[in-house]
Amino acid sequence: MKKSILRFAVFPLILLLCLVINCKKQAEEKAEAEGVVQEDAQLAEIPQVVMDALKAKFPEAEIQKWAEEKEGDIVLYDIEFKLQDQNFEADIKEDGSIYNWERAIAAEDLPDAVRQAAEKMYPNAVLKEIMMITAVVDGQDTLEGYEIVLQTADDKEVEITVAPDGTILEDSGKD
Repeated sequence: MKKSILRFAVFPLILLLCLVINCKKQAEEKAEAEGVVQEDAQLAEIPQVVMDALKAKFPEAEIQKWAEEKEGDIVLYDIEFKLQDQNFEADIKEDGSIYNWERAIAAEDLPDAVRQAAEKMYPNAVLKEIMMITAVVDGQDTLEGYEIVLQTADDKEVEITVAPDGTILEDSGKD
């Protein structure tokens, strides 16, 4: 009798353990397929050359979270941080070169051409978050555009990237 009870108790535990392991493996495979290899991990796991680049550019950066991502053949460390109570984000290549960085700005700081392009693309939308994107080319900072998260009139969240002249570069809301 005891053997029978023990057998019936152990079997469900083994099944549960297999299910948990399988779910974890599927989540890791999905994250890797989407280009996210590592997210919200310990800061010690960020390569020293990447940390050195971040601290050289932004010495007072307080890292909030980070992720290791692949864009094609390029490995980037996407690091979100605060600097003097302002939100920033930096994409740093695995060799330590800064690809680009972003700084949160207020809606009233958007250039008119960018604001008009966003309003034309999504009338009556609410601007939720705006990041000014600065590309780093040969060590020089160059304004690349603006990443804008909007809540549309039909209550959908979309993200657009707009060049300084008002040209829409990317639109997550397009079919």
